[in-house]
Amino acid sequence: MNKKIELSESLEDYLEIILNLQNAHKVARSKDIAEKMGIKRGSVTGTLKNLAQKGLINYESYGFITLTPEGTKIAKEIKLRHEVIKDFLFRVLQIEDKKADATACRMEHAMDRPTVNMLVKFIDFIDNCPRAGADWMQAFNNFCSTEKPDRKKCKSCLAQCIAQFK
Repeated sequence: MNKKIELSESLEDYLEIILNLQNAHKVARSKDIAEKMGIKRGSVTGTLKNLAQKGLINYESYGFITLTPEGTKIAKEIKLRHEVIKDFLFRVLQIEDKKADATACRMEHAMDRPTVNMLVKFIDFIDNCPRAGADWMQAFNNFCSTEKPDRKKCKSCLAQCIAQFK
């Protein structure tokens, strides 16, 4: 029976960090994980043991850390959620890169796969629909550039759009 493994935000963060380290260096080390998380090396040991007990990582004290196939699957899903959310925040909502990354890191834990899929479709729509695209993004940027948007400009913009499709 394949039962769903419940993971806290912290455990998900560990898996994502291990995946990133493993992609860069083939393996992860506890000191690198601690550095990425901004915590002391000794603080990661208990969590690594927990992830190993759940069958998500291969871990022995003072050894290298690698993801198991199940750990890899979960970590890739977490990373995908992070990347999609960050892309949306950065490119669509035009949030500064570092803030978009930090916000995506918090949001990725709450967003389920169907919601991520809809976000991907929305971004694809913006990128490819002739009624959206760069002009649409620029209009949104202009709309957001003032504290109180001028609705008269919106009506003017709408009139231009209607005229364009006649």
